[in-house]
Amino acid sequence: MGIQPERISMLNRNAIKKGAWVLYWMQQSQRAQDNPALEFAIVQANRLDLPVLVAFALTDGYPEANLRHYRFMLEGLVETQRQLADRGIGMVVQKGDPVTVIGPLTGRCAMLVCDVGYTRHQRAWRQALSRTAPCRSVAVEGDAVVPVGVVSPKAEYAARTLRPKIHSHLKPFLVPCPCYRPKHSSLEIVPQGLDLGAIDTILDGLDIDRSVPAVTQFFRGGPVEAKKRVRRFITSHLHRYAVHRNQPQTGDTSHMSPYLHFGQISPVFLALQIDHASQGSPADRAAYLEELIVRRELALNFVFYTPDYDSYGCLPAWAQKTLAVHGADRRETLYDRQTLEGAKTHDPYWNAAMAEMRHTGFMHSYMRMYWGKKLIEWSSTPQEAYATALALNNRYFLDGRDPNSFAGVGWVFGLHDRAWFERDIFGKVRYMAASGLERKCDIRAYADKVAALSRT
Repeated sequence: MGIQPERISMLNRNAIKKGAWVLYWMQQSQRAQDNPALEFAIVQANRLDLPVLVAFALTDGYPEANLRHYRFMLEGLVETQRQLADRGIGMVVQKGDPVTVIGPLTGRCAMLVCDVGYTRHQRAWRQALSRTAPCRSVAVEGDAVVPVGVVSPKAEYAARTLRPKIHSHLKPFLVPCPCYRPKHSSLEIVPQGLDLGAIDTILDGLDIDRSVPAVTQFFRGGPVEAKKRVRRFITSHLHRYAVHRNQPQTGDTSHMSPYLHFGQISPVFLALQIDHASQGSPADRAAYLEELIVRRELALNFVFYTPDYDSYGCLPAWAQKTLAVHGADRRETLYDRQTLEGAKTHDPYWNAAMAEMRHTGFMHSYMRMYWGKKLIEWSSTPQEAYATALALNNRYFLDGRDPNSFAGVGWVFGLHDRAWFERDIFGKVRYMAASGLERKCDIRAYADKVAALSRT
């Protein structure tokens, strides 16, 4: 079976031209396996009797990215370049924005292939390149199980409205990605680029925020590490997932979100591994697939169809209205950004969550909800709370600046949720309390676990 036609979209109407290579501009799907854009490029190159060249633009102006994000990404690119070379495919990484780096390479290519990104700047890059490329430009979607446009033509209200649409299309897309053999090697024609064997040297040459340290003791980037974690999760944790997925004191989570964010693992590959696993119950597998497919693709849907996905104005009208009605309600405690970032509030559970985020680049999803809700309570306005939540999220999480980040922060303020009982400050937006954590999980054990991690 080839690449599903629904994953493929034309970015311009230019002709396929004579050239030295088919160029795959890798950006979102940073992997050499289970990558529909790469495999499509190989098919086209073989048809044209040409090699495939892969190019990656390393831009130090990437929005809100810092040292933590860049190191994780570069660790993955090292593996990806090596795995491509094993298939006879050359990969060049050059410093600069995509238009500056990829543009000149299109002058010698017969066809430009790219993967699909959902955020504003990713889409702008693709539009700019497709306008200037002298050859045909094609995008191939490989980081959604079901392509966003296939599922729905509009922003969905909630998971319950998206779920049946996802499942009605799921079967033909939940299949392994084909793997094709290139007819011609491109290893001898790779233009000069950065030496990925010298990550520290590359990082030293980037103009980036260095105030947030890397977290290599907790997370190493790369497709190899991602698949190791998948196997470990299936073997040791999947059988408890349905019961423990909201238990932050346990380690029964896959930690896949950073790898999905950087495209270092395919969501289709991951879904198939879970779906076919002999470990765990049907309930365990269904719970995980709900998060991976329905909830994650609800976030993709939101960002794709909501131009202001990163502003307070993207929230539902009912949520903005009820928060405005209670905007002048008395707050017993207010914290500034510095206090919050330092995890120095009066709430030990919130402090533990903030410490986990700062120290490891990760936070259990259940604690992410509580962490965000408290910011509404401790900020002078809901607009301030929203800005703080998004800024801290994008700064410290390895999977920050992702559609899941924007949708997750939005959920804290009512996005993809319904109105609840009215109360001070929150109005009808869902509330979470420390007492709820104490009833539903062993929150003190979670705080102890984070304290131990922080000493690592």
